[in-house]
Amino acid sequence: MFTSCFHAPRMLSPKQISDFQQQGFIILRQLATSSYCAQVLEFAQQQLADVLAPLEFEAETGYPGAPSSRNETGGNTVRRLLHVSLRSPLISDWATGSILATPLKQLLGENALLSQAHHNCIMTKQPRFSSVTGWHRDSRYWHFQRAELISAWLALRDETIENGCLLVIPGSHRVRIDPQGLDTAQFLKPDFPANQALLAQAVPVTLSAGDVLFFSSNLFHAAGLNQTELTKFSMVFTYRAADNPPVANTRSASLAELPI
Repeated sequence: MFTSCFHAPRMLSPKQISDFQQQGFIILRQLATSSYCAQVLEFAQQQLADVLAPLEFEAETGYPGAPSSRNETGGNTVRRLLHVSLRSPLISDWATGSILATPLKQLLGENALLSQAHHNCIMTKQPRFSSVTGWHRDSRYWHFQRAELISAWLALRDETIENGCLLVIPGSHRVRIDPQGLDTAQFLKPDFPANQALLAQAVPVTLSAGDVLFFSSNLFHAAGLNQTELTKFSMVFTYRAADNPPVANTRSASLAELPI
């Protein structure tokens, strides 16, 4: 393991646990060292340069700001390096190690598991051809007994409004949404009257490299364009409680899960 690159694990305080339950997210500052972030950045940049599949391209999302096809200018802009837990021990040691496992087990229970079928990626938001992500819940297309998973988002570089950091709506993981307020892809309709008060509560999640955002799969979040000249990199993994298995024969059950 790359233990020299990791800080000692930290236990969540009762207030942090309560904040997560009430708000749907918490931020643990400087959970990863600058050395570790630099190593993962170097790894990700080499994987991008070598165009190592599996990859998701911005042109495949259909989101605002993305090229309309792979043949268009910017069509080869990568959005995500997929299945990163399988690419290197540098990545899998972080995803399953005690740094993340310690707080996750407090929130999910002792036998929590890493889902390799969801997120499990290094997300890039590149200049010029990055896209806008609308307001959504990650659990919209996931299939588990309960839509109660937690994602851990590591900022590999600083994340700001200017380079397209996440925006979240605190407490929205507990809000029931009128189905008419969602479009066919399960994004919030910004012009739907009942959504206006909810959207007014949105806040940006600004992170420094090494910070980790833990957030509920039911938390509404979005992201803007990268308006800078430097690519933003984030590494994201998703976890479930032991008593919340994926539904058989769905994408959620398509890859083996890993203990943490």
